[in-house]
Amino acid sequence: MPVEPLARNRCGASVERLLCHPRLPLIAGWDAERPAIRIWEYAAGQVREVGGVGTGSAVYDAGGRDRFERTPAAAWHPSEPRLVMADDTSTVCWTPAGVEAIDGLPPAERPRNVAFSPDGQTLWLSPGGGEEGWNSSITVDLASGATGTGPPWDTGVAAHPGGGLVATLHSDQGATLVLFCRAGEHVLRPMRRALILDCDGYETPIFSPDGRHVAVRGNAYDNSVKVFEFPSLRRVLGLTLGEPNPGYPYPQEWLDGMRAWSRQNVAFGPGVLWIGTPEGRLIEVTIDGRQVTEHELLPGSPVTALTAAATGELIVAGDGTLLVLSDGRTSPAAASTDAVTEFLAGTSDASVIDMEQLDLTDGHRTWRPGDLETVTDASDGDPSWLRIVAAMNRRA
Repeated sequence: MPVEPLARNRCGASVERLLCHPRLPLIAGWDAERPAIRIWEYAAGQVREVGGVGTGSAVYDAGGRDRFERTPAAAWHPSEPRLVMADDTSTVCWTPAGVEAIDGLPPAERPRNVAFSPDGQTLWLSPGGGEEGWNSSITVDLASGATGTGPPWDTGVAAHPGGGLVATLHSDQGATLVLFCRAGEHVLRPMRRALILDCDGYETPIFSPDGRHVAVRGNAYDNSVKVFEFPSLRRVLGLTLGEPNPGYPYPQEWLDGMRAWSRQNVAFGPGVLWIGTPEGRLIEVTIDGRQVTEHELLPGSPVTALTAAATGELIVAGDGTLLVLSDGRTSPAAASTDAVTEFLAGTSDASVIDMEQLDLTDGHRTWRPGDLETVTDASDGDPSWLRIVAAMNRRA
């Protein structure tokens, strides 16, 4: 199905990440040159810039460390036009009236991740500070200002479109857990049932509009994307973008090719997954992977960021341009709550976040608490985390 441009804006900056408001026609975009976020409104067939945070800040230094420490985290309030942005120096809130600092927060490690609770009453910041560091997070009651401590999480928090559930990550260099938490709590409370992914370096999970699939983009060593059914967590699609990982030491041409792909280049449409490419194309893949269609979009210019609005439009960044596209489908229907109800009925609260005490699946196999203690054999085709577990058990 062809894509149709609905609006275009020359934004005057390269954008490397996009985040749409979950209900309102507002778009936040991360400036690729400096620790700043620009905000646009899409209405009446037009995109116009309505504000920003940090647009006058100094550009990033050459090299990755400065970018790692200074790139801000941000999250939209679930219903109000409020964007909270946190970086290595401050936490602020943008509204159409301007930007205000959020004071009184306890110190946290750098960089921060930030999210609102689904009811918008609590702000979550990760990692926490003090002795706990990356093993904790911070909770802030926005009405009273009271702060507390929550469990560790990282990368971002995604709300299920049907409500009642959120997903986040707990990452380690060896393995990453996709944790599912019951919504309605002021503190994230992970459930026992979790996805396990190899290595780290993943992006925030993405739910499909109907809530029946969840995608994860990553990892640190490969340009990959995986799609899982929800609530079964069965893996239904796995794609490697560009050349597969050749193994260490990495050839320079492979490293250059990997960096050419945006890490924020996937979005769901009804029944399909959209992928932006370094060549300026949009690839449309059916969820079952049986049909792939390419759409020319920005010839000669890479897609630097891609996301989907709550009303179904695709938002694409590239070549200093922000595009709003329609794929010709109707707006997504409201997600059913049945999937969340089914998932919660089949699990319970986790007492600790420990892969050896959770009900794990990688989309194909499952491990119950205690199963990993007996694993001693693993093949070269198994994920590295499982090979590490087997090697450690053999030495025990």
